[in-house]
Amino acid sequence: MNSKQREFLRKAAHDLEPMIRLGKDGFTDNQAQSILDAIESRELIKVKILQNSKVEKEEVAKEIEEKTGCEVVGIIGKTIILYRPNEEKPKISLEVNAIR
Repeated sequence: MNSKQREFLRKAAHDLEPMIRLGKDGFTDNQAQSILDAIESRELIKVKILQNSKVEKEEVAKEIEEKTGCEVVGIIGKTIILYRPNEEKPKISLEVNAIR
């Protein structure tokens, strides 16, 4: 993914509300499944790290990428923007692929 595509996705995510919130327990398998369920239909979601969480945002972002196959588009404050194209019912990915 190139920088123009990432920029497009960050702009598209601007008005989205965080779908998943990570608390003091950090990133769990249940949250990984929740991310997979949410991103399958939406392709682009936000994950919010709450104040009581002791995890580092960069470490959590890497772990989410490894466990879910999603791509981290950006980290703004304690919010991680995730993207994964849906092959069967593409919405955003059609626009992303058009950007070169």
